[in-house]
Amino acid sequence: MSKKHPILSITGSSGAGTSTVKSTFEQIFFREKIDACFIEGDAFHRFDRKQMITAMTAADAAGNKHFSHFGPEANLFSELEQVFREYGENGSGKTRHYVHDDLESARYGVAPGEFTEWETFAEGSDLLFYEGLHGAVNTEQANVAQYADLKVGVVPVINLEWIQKMHRDKVARGYSREAITNTILRRMPDYLEYICPQFSNTDINFQRVPIVDTSNPSIARWIPTADESMVVIRFANPRGIDFPYLLSMIHNSFMSRPNVIVIPGGKIDLAMQLILTPLVLQMVERKRRAA
Repeated sequence: MSKKHPILSITGSSGAGTSTVKSTFEQIFFREKIDACFIEGDAFHRFDRKQMITAMTAADAAGNKHFSHFGPEANLFSELEQVFREYGENGSGKTRHYVHDDLESARYGVAPGEFTEWETFAEGSDLLFYEGLHGAVNTEQANVAQYADLKVGVVPVINLEWIQKMHRDKVARGYSREAITNTILRRMPDYLEYICPQFSNTDINFQRVPIVDTSNPSIARWIPTADESMVVIRFANPRGIDFPYLLSMIHNSFMSRPNVIVIPGGKIDLAMQLILTPLVLQMVERKRRAA
């Protein structure tokens, strides 16, 4: 952790909604004139798309039926830790982009499923912003979590997470339901071992809970809307959080525990703005004082 070079980390599994949270932070950065360096979690996958297929095939042949993007074998945990450590020490580091589709391919000039070249961060940034799978991971080989100054988890309940993934992968990527189900099953051991524990390392968790029936995700015809959900917000350390103010600003919200506030799903962007803007500004102010 560093006062001079703060790091903000957003963590959630595939289909959890971290991209929506990233958009909220981009609004905060724009409004408050904060210059952020961005890291995408996919940039620290070990393999490109073709290599990953080859690696999964080899793992399957060797009897490993659970090789996945969630685990350490398919990721560069040590390299991600090094970037976090280097940025915290002197504000420098490097990243790259994983190109997902034709739209990104046109932007970066690299074929879908491949990586761009590594690039060094521009000098003089206010903070480092990470969004991806492993922003609070802590294993025997690498402890990324220790270097982040603010860690935010995005955690839909599991059935909702599966529904979101199924719809995204089917509509946006053209995968069959069988292929998506097989991916979920293959990832489950790594999900339990490497994704879930991160949410005990985070400072704040936003967990969306549907209030409609999602008991069988595989037959869900649409994703529950924000108005069909509640959001449970958990603070690891509630000291300094003005709960009466939040309750007054977010209608129909309530507290379920001393460190937990529950809000209507449609108010999540407002809640994030109210909660996260002061925390980001505090980070930037500490940086400027330390400099």
